[in-house]
Amino acid sequence: MATSEWIIEDTKFEVNNVKETIFTLANGKIGVRGTHEELFEKEIPGTYVAGVFDKSEAQVKELVNLPYFWGLRIYIGDEFLNPMECEILEYKRYLDMKHACLHRYLRLKDKKGRITTIQGFRFLSFTRRNLALAKYEIVPENYAEKLYIEHFIDGTTKNSKKNPTEKVKHYTLKNTRVTDKFIYTEAHTRDSNYGVSILSSLEVEGNIFSKDLIDTVTQTAEIFPEKGRKIPVFLYTSILSNRETDNLFEENFKKMAEARNVGFEQLFEEHKKALENLWDIANIKIEGDEKADKALRFNIFVLLSVVNPEDEKVSIAAKGLHGEGYKGHVFWDTEIYMLPFYIFTYPKAARTLLMYRYHTLKAAMDNARKNGYSGAQYSWESADTGEEETPKWGKDYYGDKVRIWTGDKEFHITADIAVAIIHYLRATDDWDFFFNYGIKILIETARFWGSRVEYNSKKDRYEINDVIGPDEFHEHVNNNFYTNFLARWNIEKALEYLEFLKKNSQKKYQKIVEESKITGQELNHWKHVINKLHIPWNKETHLIEQFEGYFNLEDKIITEFDDKNMPIWPKGVDLTELNNYQLIKQPDVIMAMFVLPEEFDDITKKVNYEYYEPRTMHKSSLSPSIYAILGLMIGNHEKAYQHFMRTALVDLENNQGNTEHGIHAASAGGTWQAAIFGFAGMKIQDDQPSFTPWLPDNWNSMKFKIIYKKELYTVYITKNNVEVTKTPLY
Repeated sequence: MATSEWIIEDTKFEVNNVKETIFTLANGKIGVRGTHEELFEKEIPGTYVAGVFDKSEAQVKELVNLPYFWGLRIYIGDEFLNPMECEILEYKRYLDMKHACLHRYLRLKDKKGRITTIQGFRFLSFTRRNLALAKYEIVPENYAEKLYIEHFIDGTTKNSKKNPTEKVKHYTLKNTRVTDKFIYTEAHTRDSNYGVSILSSLEVEGNIFSKDLIDTVTQTAEIFPEKGRKIPVFLYTSILSNRETDNLFEENFKKMAEARNVGFEQLFEEHKKALENLWDIANIKIEGDEKADKALRFNIFVLLSVVNPEDEKVSIAAKGLHGEGYKGHVFWDTEIYMLPFYIFTYPKAARTLLMYRYHTLKAAMDNARKNGYSGAQYSWESADTGEEETPKWGKDYYGDKVRIWTGDKEFHITADIAVAIIHYLRATDDWDFFFNYGIKILIETARFWGSRVEYNSKKDRYEINDVIGPDEFHEHVNNNFYTNFLARWNIEKALEYLEFLKKNSQKKYQKIVEESKITGQELNHWKHVINKLHIPWNKETHLIEQFEGYFNLEDKIITEFDDKNMPIWPKGVDLTELNNYQLIKQPDVIMAMFVLPEEFDDITKKVNYEYYEPRTMHKSSLSPSIYAILGLMIGNHEKAYQHFMRTALVDLENNQGNTEHGIHAASAGGTWQAAIFGFAGMKIQDDQPSFTPWLPDNWNSMKFKIIYKKELYTVYITKNNVEVTKTPLY
C-alpha cells in the first residue's frame, strides 16, 4: 500500500455522487465513475470511452454513458447480500494515486448474523488502455452456506440519469454472446454509428454459468465455501470501439486472450511501472503543508488520468472522463489550463492534444465560412468532429430557461489555440509538428481574425464587436480587451513565423503559401489590422477597461464569503441582470496577463489585479488559480495562497457545488500552474527556466521536475535557496 500522502480515503459507506467523481478511475481512453460494485439505485454509474459521442434526443452531442461493466454482487443462497441492509462492521475505500487503483474493504453482518468480508481493488491499465481489471477476496467468516458470485454488465445506463427532461439512452445492445468462459456485448450508438465492444470474464472457483437478460449480461459462479476460507475473484474486461477496429469481437477476443495469458499480477506490475515513470517527472512534493501537498497531488493524478498520448483524435473534456458535466465537450480549458502541465512534464501528450486541433481544423474552417468569415473559427464547445456543440439553451442562477450565447459569441478560443501552439513550440523545439501542422493552424486562425474585425471609419480603427470574453456574465460586448489583445497577438505571430520561414527555408515557405493561398494583399491587411485594432488600454493610469462601457456599469464590491471561503453575492444584485454590474464571473483582463505575462509590466499587473480581484465572483473553477498566479507576480502573497487552496480543493471539498457532475479538469491544470509559475516563480529567460519563488509560511520546501527542450530539470526550493540540476532526457 502506498503511503498516506498518496491516498484519498473514504470511511463512510454511503451513496454519494460527489465521491463517485473523486473515486473515478480513468486512463485517457476509458473512464469509470467510482460507484460501488453492487450498483445502487441512487448512484450515477458512468462508463465513458473517449471520442464516443451521440446526440439522439439530446440537445447536442454528448459523451455517451456506456454499459457499466464492474458490477459484482454476492448472494448467500438466494438472498442478495445488500450492504445497504446489513450492519457495516468495517468499511474503508481508498484511491491509491501512486498506482491509479481503487481499493475497498467491506465487512458486513446480515440480518441472520452471517459475517462476510469483501476486499480488493480495481484499475484501468495505463499500458494496455483497453483493459479494466479487478481482484477481490471474499471471506464467509462464520458460515459455510452456498454462495453465488454474480458479475454483471449493466446495459440500462443513461445520460442525465437524474434529470427527467434531459435523460437519454444513447445506445442499443447488439451481438451479445454468453458462454461459461466470458460474456460479451456491444453498445451501438443510435445516431453516430459508434460501436463499443465489452468482453468480460469472471475467474473464480466453482461452476460458472452466463445469461443474456436483454439489457444486462451476467456471469455467475456457484460456490460451496468453507467457513473462514478466502475465495479469490478476478475480473478481466476489455473494451474496444470501432474507432480502432471494425472487427470488434475478433479483436477484443484476441486482446482478452493476451491479457489472460499474461495474468493479473503481471498486468498490474506493468501498469504500476508505467505510473512510476509518469510520477517520477510529474510529482510535486511540498514539505510542511500536508493538505496542500495531497490536494496538489490529486490534481496531478487527474491530469495523468485524462490524457491518452496514443490517440490524437480526442482531447480532454472540461469534466474529464469523470462525469457528464458540459456533455463531455472540449473547451479552451485544454489549451490554456491543462496543456502547460503536459508541455513541461509529458510533451508527447501535449503534442497529441494539439493534433486534435489539427484534425478538427477543417471543421473550424467550415464553421468560419458558415458564420460569414474566413480562416478557422474553432468551436466554443467541440466533441468528436470539431463542429460547434454548444447548447442553445440552459438555465440561469434561478433555474429559469435562458439563451446560451457562448457558442455564437465567445470567439477568443481561436486565439487561445494559437497561443498554445507557440507555447508548445517554444518549450519543445518540435519543429516537425510546427512545420507540418502548427503553422497551418496559426495561419488560419490569423485569417479568421482578419475577417472578423470591423473597420470603424469615424474613429479610423478596427474593432471586434458583439462578443463574450472569458467573463461570461457580460454578453454582446464591444472590444473586449482579452479578445482584441489575443487576436492581435495571433496575427502578429502568424506574420512573424511566416517571415521566419521565408528567411530560413524558402522551400517550406513557398509550400505553406501555396497550400494556404496567402496573398500579399492579405498580409498587408493583417499588418494594417495590427496597427489599428482598438485595444482599450489607458497607458497613463495602467487600468485596463474590460470592454467598452464596463466602467459605466453599476459597481459592486465583494465583502462576504461563505464557509468554503467562496464569495457571496453582494446585496441587491439581480442575478438575471448581471450584464449591468461590474461583478465578473472569472478573470478577463487579468487572464490576458496570465496567458501573455511578458506583454505587461509589473505596475499594470498590480493596478488591474487590485481593481478586478474584489469584483470577481469565482463562479467558474477556472478563476482562483489565475488570481493565485497573478497575486504572486505582484507580491500579494496572502491572497495567493488563499486562491491556490480554493483551486486545489475544488473537488475534494466540492467548493463549486457541482463535483458530482465530473471533475474540474481545467482547475487541476490551473493548480499545477499556480504551484510552478506561481509559488516556484518559473519563467523562461535566456532560453532556459529560471525561478524566483515565494513559499507560504507553512511550506518548508518544494521539489519538482520539469522538461524543457529535451532536458530534465530537478528543482528543490527552500525558504532561502533554489537548487536546479539539469540532465539530458534522452
